[in-house]
Amino acid sequence: MVFLSTTTDYDNNDVKIITKPVQSKNPILIEGFPGIGLVGNIASQHMIEEMNMEYIGSIESRYFPSIAVLYEGLINMPVRIYENVEHNIIIVISDIPISHSVSYDVSNALVDWAESINVREIASIAGIAIMDGGHKVFGAATTPEMLDKIKDKVEIFQMGTISGISGSVMAECLLRGIPAISLLGATKTQNPDPRAASAVIGVLNELYGLSVSTDRLIEQAERIETELQKLAEDVQATERKGEVKKEFPMYG
Repeated sequence: MVFLSTTTDYDNNDVKIITKPVQSKNPILIEGFPGIGLVGNIASQHMIEEMNMEYIGSIESRYFPSIAVLYEGLINMPVRIYENVEHNIIIVISDIPISHSVSYDVSNALVDWAESINVREIASIAGIAIMDGGHKVFGAATTPEMLDKIKDKVEIFQMGTISGISGSVMAECLLRGIPAISLLGATKTQNPDPRAASAVIGVLNELYGLSVSTDRLIEQAERIETELQKLAEDVQATERKGEVKKEFPMYG
């Protein structure tokens, strides 16, 4: 996507944020970067599509992989920014993992930019690995007021760590006094988990008065689970016969 007129909102040589002018006043900023179960990425992409959000810019860095993302034949930037003026929401989504070595630089740039557009608060979406079943959403916050806001809608993450870019964003918000919450969708798998993403969207709907349907995500979850189960059954069947089919090279 190419803009005829853009502004460089942030540029420190390592990270650059380029967007069209933001129309929302004191918006809520939601960020979803890849991590466990791709919860943040899946939830953010689904909200962008369901809310018909407008692409307004991107985050670039010389430390990002040298790739462009294809979607239905069109080139996209790997880290993108979308806006929905009606609901006063901005979403930052990434299709690439952000390495630990640059997480601080990216989070610092993102929060700098967030301050420049006068964000009201930031919601960071990520996944968390659990052993038991169910798709709970765990929550944490940078202030007692924000914790009180989410305590009846999530299971409070009492003790532990939030790693990666999500942890860096939360730490940066704490240092700067920006109200922020972390919503962690519980998952038992490293595979993409649309059900965990759906649970997080449910919490965001409650918090911000949204009505984002997750029907498509549940349908997708059922399809993915069915395909993975079929794959596992096929692999087990071939192993019992003492052979592994060529279409499953990861097993031999």
